[in-house]
Amino acid sequence: MAEQQQSATDAVSTRIGQAVMLLHGGDREEARNRFADLWSELGEDAGPVHRCTLAHYMADTQDDPGDELTWDLRAWNAAAEGLTGERPAARQDLLALHAFSPALHLGLAADYLKLHRPEAARHHLDRARKAADALPDGGRGNGVRTAIDRLAARLREER
Repeated sequence: MAEQQQSATDAVSTRIGQAVMLLHGGDREEARNRFADLWSELGEDAGPVHRCTLAHYMADTQDDPGDELTWDLRAWNAAAEGLTGERPAARQDLLALHAFSPALHLGLAADYLKLHRPEAARHHLDRARKAADALPDGGRGNGVRTAIDRLAARLREER
């Protein structure tokens, strides 16, 4: 039973990864379609890491800033559920959700900035910066911190 569950988890992760590659390759529409199909298949029964990851990347495929915010909030809610909710995540998933926290706050900050809500953007940017302190140096950690700095500069320009 555990092997079947792990195999299903790996298959979902692979499908999410394939759609992310399409997104990063510039095919937003196909990525959006694949994310939507997967979201429909998984439903609310999926684990918080998959729902968080899927919603976070689905947000990046949206053309409308309000829709982008909706998906980023879904990602945040899935993470919060896994960290503190009725369906707490397994230890390895807790670590993944904590590591995802800076990117989730960064996404929300960017959404609020696009929607001309600078106070909400600053709030989430501050939370992203605090959460990013726990990320390791190098690679992804540096990338998130750089993105935080870029968004902070854009927010300063909005004043």
